[in-house]
Amino acid sequence: MPTLDEATVLVTGANGGIGRHFVHQALARGSLKVYATARSPIEWNDPRIVPLALDVTDSDSIRRVVSAASDITVLINNAGTNPETASLLEVSETNLRANMETNFFGPVLLARAFAPVLTRATGSALIDVHSIASWYAYGGAYSASKAAMWSATNSLRLELAPQGVHVIGVHMSYVDTPMAAHASGPKLTPADLVTQVYNAVEAGQFEVVADDVTGHVKASLAGPIESLYPELRS
Repeated sequence: MPTLDEATVLVTGANGGIGRHFVHQALARGSLKVYATARSPIEWNDPRIVPLALDVTDSDSIRRVVSAASDITVLINNAGTNPETASLLEVSETNLRANMETNFFGPVLLARAFAPVLTRATGSALIDVHSIASWYAYGGAYSASKAAMWSATNSLRLELAPQGVHVIGVHMSYVDTPMAAHASGPKLTPADLVTQVYNAVEAGQFEVVADDVTGHVKASLAGPIESLYPELRS
């Protein structure tokens, strides 16, 4: 069973609203140390929190972090980015490729790099933060990258489960962070999302569907495409 008690955790995108809660709530649940990674790491003023520079799109950066954090038992792929437009027809090729590098290739390559570390540990876990966009294509390149990551998480789960690593995928709609500042309507708080994720870890669950909107979209995948996208009806 995966555990946060006496765990050593690495969080990508630790400076953001969700990332900070992953860091602090891990310690509140008994983790001994958290590596707080970001492209520009900050000081945390807590000896249990180790800031590390990490660019998930840079293979050399990944190798350095794996070397520095070779004692982790929990890896949280939280870092992500949005392109400048939700249109696949209008997004620049550069930003289209950059979005896939950050949201798909980066976390997959990080998981691959840390797999030998996690498989040696007891009670280890890999947590991939997806989105409702994994199942709902309103986000153009963002949705495509999250859908790809969802599929990769399922593949990693099948490969890592026999080696003792528990893999969890996290799906949610809008969270009250700067990334969702443009959105209106109800939003999850980062604290609530992270609480749900860590509850799922300790319960041995494979997936977090964090709100009713996301649950509705997931259920709609089994129906006609027009049910999920009523704008297609003539």
